[in-house]
Amino acid sequence: MKYIKPLVGVTVFLWLLLALAYPLGMTGISQLVFPYQANGSPVTLNGRVVASAIVGQYFNQKGYFWGRPSDTVNAVTGKPQPYNAANSGSSNLGPTNKVLVHRIEARIAHLQQTNPGLTVSQIPPDLVEGSGSGLDPDISPQAALIQIPRVAKATGLSPAYLRALVHQATTGPQWGLFGRRVVNVTTLNIDIYQAKHG
Repeated sequence: MKYIKPLVGVTVFLWLLLALAYPLGMTGISQLVFPYQANGSPVTLNGRVVASAIVGQYFNQKGYFWGRPSDTVNAVTGKPQPYNAANSGSSNLGPTNKVLVHRIEARIAHLQQTNPGLTVSQIPPDLVEGSGSGLDPDISPQAALIQIPRVAKATGLSPAYLRALVHQATTGPQWGLFGRRVVNVTTLNIDIYQAKHG
């Protein structure tokens, strides 16, 4: 019995410390220091949260910029469901897999069909290859710039204006050192929506 009381006491103490005090403390600190990130990096439109800046969204209309291909699937049916945040992941297909090669070839053909005059050498990998999560919110500036003629034709917005929007949406590298320059597709498309609808 003399061993049980200290063991129970230590268990309760560690539970209070690690299961309550630590998580509550970290939550409080994050809300004070990084409130935007702590709340999921929300993207708002007309005062309403419509997306997260760190989770890609599915855009397939000609009047918007397209993000990276997404190989996520519906967890119940197993069928493709692009940007399904409930079942993130990659295709896990190797570089010599015929299914992956066929997918990339089909994506290249679709890009060339919807962006007349586009050559294979102009297409950056991030427009035909999926990311590891299937939810990548960013594309390279090059991937955004080659889509400008299509978006301009569909929206009536001038290419110069769209280039300015892409430049405005381009960020990175982090702290000027890590990563690469990227364009957040969701925030860029919200800018286009606002330009079209006032």
